[in-house]
Amino acid sequence: MPPSPIARFRRWYAEAERAGAPLPEAVALATADARGRPSVRYVLLKHADVRGFVFFTDGRSRKGRELEANPEAALACYWDALGRQVRVEGRVVVVDGPEADAYWATRPRESRLAASASTQSAPLASRAALVRRWRALGRRHPGDDVPRPPLWRGYRLAPRAIEFWTRGESRLHRRERFERRRGGWRRRLLQP
Repeated sequence: MPPSPIARFRRWYAEAERAGAPLPEAVALATADARGRPSVRYVLLKHADVRGFVFFTDGRSRKGRELEANPEAALACYWDALGRQVRVEGRVVVVDGPEADAYWATRPRESRLAASASTQSAPLASRAALVRRWRALGRRHPGDDVPRPPLWRGYRLAPRAIEFWTRGESRLHRRERFERRRGGWRRRLLQP
């Protein structure tokens, strides 16, 4: 049986952190709407374990709406300092409320206020209006207790496939693809 691709991802991630890679948690997330039209943006990966790869966002955002309509997604991490990339494909599910609440509580107060003040991806009349809402929320919640908006949630990408890419000389890169099968993972080498 091949080694766990999740364990390898966690090891590579830790190595990227130790190497001082800038924002090792930044991952490109690709989603598609119900008609299959794709979009991609960076999100911050907050957790990865055997259940999947977790990120948080406003469910009303474009990515939230796309995941509601089409819960298939892919993400990619790239750590140039290490010459490594990881690609993950799978189905996305919403994490439960207590898990979202637990992460929400770790965010800086100002970030929680910003997430509460903003309807992510919606048109904005003026930046000044957003700042006014942010300040008003700060006055309404003067302490550290800023409640999590109901549609601000976590998403878990449950991997169906994980590919590891390592930069090689003369563009002879090393690629390994793991695909989830009943009973475990199947590993295949791919040509560069």
